[in-house]
Amino acid sequence: MKRRELIKALGVGAAAGAMATTTAAKADENKVYKWKMVTTWPKNFPGLGTGANFLAEMVGKLTNGQVQVKVYGANELVGALEVFDAVSRGTAEMGHGAGYYWKGKSAAAQFFAAVPFGLNAQEMNSWLYHGGGMELWKEVYAPFGLVPTAAGNTGVQMGGWFNKEINSVDDLKGLKMRIPGLGGEVIKRAGGTPVLLPGGEIFPSLQSGAIDATEWVGPYNDLAFGLHKAAKFYYYPGWHEPGTTLECFINQKALEELPENLQTLVLNACRIANQDMLAELTAKNNSALKELVEKHNVQLRRFPEDVLSELKRLSDEVVAEEAKQDAITQKVYDSFKAFRDEAVQWHQVSEQAYLNARNPEGK
Repeated sequence: MKRRELIKALGVGAAAGAMATTTAAKADENKVYKWKMVTTWPKNFPGLGTGANFLAEMVGKLTNGQVQVKVYGANELVGALEVFDAVSRGTAEMGHGAGYYWKGKSAAAQFFAAVPFGLNAQEMNSWLYHGGGMELWKEVYAPFGLVPTAAGNTGVQMGGWFNKEINSVDDLKGLKMRIPGLGGEVIKRAGGTPVLLPGGEIFPSLQSGAIDATEWVGPYNDLAFGLHKAAKFYYYPGWHEPGTTLECFINQKALEELPENLQTLVLNACRIANQDMLAELTAKNNSALKELVEKHNVQLRRFPEDVLSELKRLSDEVVAEEAKQDAITQKVYDSFKAFRDEAVQWHQVSEQAYLNARNPEGK
């Protein structure tokens, strides 16, 4: 009798335990996670700011509202260049920016944004997703408690806005130019003075003469900023940023607190946003450029070949020297360079050959 009573009691206990576990699981399935995203961009700024908004909306949709992300533009919660630290310490769960802003944290971070004369958008995505780049990126950001992921790409950018014509390399000497990352180091090597400014400070600095030139993104974004009102010479191509990856970095602890299926959905939302931004800018840049030239009388200029040649020579020097700063940067550089060399060979007989055939006179 005692044995039967014990077995019965154990059965009831097990059933109760199972019921409690099932109830807890159901409760966890319905839990809502409210996150904050801080960005380096002005709130709702076309392309970049709206790209962050799109990502937040996509996270909500894919997770069926279980992960809700509120977006804070630059200086709403933290300063534009403070978002990396804010997410690292858990003030916000997500950040939206570009890796070259954090070169003071890690020189290697710059390679995951843009490298002068480096990879274009298609090649960057290929390196990240199928060439080992993403694994290296995670390794670089891990000491800061962050999980990085691509969340947008600008494609090839414009070379920038100048208050004078650039006819030779000598015209770059003494030039104060807003330009971040490795591109800024190249301008410095050419005799100019690179200045790091967040987006919201570019127009007033250019208009006041605090800087002589600036790069930003491309016609769609530049038109929205009104940069044509402060400088008239608009140069191409964007040698310094041939395929800039915008990033979303997530507080690792916050991400790991999510159930595994939600983690996957959040990361896939970033991949969707990565694709969408490039598509949007590709669709809108040409009409914006046409408006700048035809309506606002912007002087569209191509950098002279000798200037581009010298900038490439200096870029190769700067990037190779930057790689020597520490072991992880060298590791990233080696991977990046090896992938670039292979991509160049393939694209000579694919993308580049096709574009040359489509536009035999460069029109």
